[in-house]
Amino acid sequence: MSTAVSPLAVPFPDMPPIAGVAFATAAAGIKYSDRRDVFLALFQPGTTVAGVFTRSKCPSAPVDWCRAALAGGSARALVVNSGNANAFTGRKGRATTEAQAALASAAAGCRPNEVFIASTGVIGEPLDPAKFAAVLPDAASRVAEGPWIDAARAIMTTDTFPKGATRTVTIGGVPVTINGIAKGAGMIAPDMATMLSFVATDAAIAAPALQALLSQGVQHSFNAVTVDSDTSTSDTLLLFATGRAAGAPAITDPTDPRLEAFRVALDEVLTDLAIQVARDGEGARKLLEVHVTGAASDESAKRVALSIANSPLVKTAAAGEDANWGRVVMAVGKAGEPADRDRLSIYFGDIRVAHEGERDPAYSEALASAYMKNDVIVIRADLALGNGKARVWTCDLTKEYVAINGDYRS
Repeated sequence: MSTAVSPLAVPFPDMPPIAGVAFATAAAGIKYSDRRDVFLALFQPGTTVAGVFTRSKCPSAPVDWCRAALAGGSARALVVNSGNANAFTGRKGRATTEAQAALASAAAGCRPNEVFIASTGVIGEPLDPAKFAAVLPDAASRVAEGPWIDAARAIMTTDTFPKGATRTVTIGGVPVTINGIAKGAGMIAPDMATMLSFVATDAAIAAPALQALLSQGVQHSFNAVTVDSDTSTSDTLLLFATGRAAGAPAITDPTDPRLEAFRVALDEVLTDLAIQVARDGEGARKLLEVHVTGAASDESAKRVALSIANSPLVKTAAAGEDANWGRVVMAVGKAGEPADRDRLSIYFGDIRVAHEGERDPAYSEALASAYMKNDVIVIRADLALGNGKARVWTCDLTKEYVAINGDYRS
């Protein structure tokens, strides 16, 4: 884990308790000898769950476990560790997830398939189940309703700051709260879910409706963030609903109009967390927000936006505070999507730098260069072909990214 906090870090919010959720952290010594690296959450009976996971063809053992458990729609426990991804670990990896589930199910008094597991860290290293046997029973005896910042810290790897978000809204006149934490700084690409994130609410929402809300909400949040174009083996996003808000109506239909405020708040939490991941990109000094407008379709706009956001040349130009808009032209052209050179306009913030196939007549190198010194840089490409639009977030690419990943296993 890096010791220098990102200059783009944001303060951890004041997160209230969620009725029906209690948790604790522990130091298992999985990779780090000086920090807590295990997070155990216990949920009250009746808690429903939804999830989305990596599309990697080489998923971790915990991802396989969660996908199978998700079919039951019920959750009583969550076990997360940092320092080891338990990915590409074969039979040993599967045995470790089974051992984790057995320990947690004993603590929660539930079935193993009501336990969810997530791991993050080095790929290919066996994860010793004895590490969990040594700490989970004690952790289960210490669970409490907070503080959430402890959980956020326990799941960090190369992250430089803990990430959290919270919202409170009403469903049928009853206040409900949504809390979320996330980890992620490298191996981040939008292919669902791009990191580890755990969200909990005291609303009463049936699992199928919860899944519909999450699957929709992720498209413009975690599926719109990239640090380095690399999709992890371990990406996991889980949403738990305890139903413990006093008087909360039970919702079974994702289109229920009483859910509208909740849907908006959930999307805000997911987007907030996703942007924090981009802010903490390994070695990042700039947050880049890429807008594509005027595309042939929203899907086409998304692919063009990601072409810009994933371009090492665009990202290094941002790191060097170089207003090199030609690199944005390159990224639009290589995306393989409908584009017309002679209709294209490019903006850095509100400054139009290129228009209709050439440098803008009013272009000022001084103004553009001054804009690139900002911590947050907005790049917009208007294709002038249709109504398609998209927005994605990324960060710059610095020497520190190379340094972090050049000795990641040391």
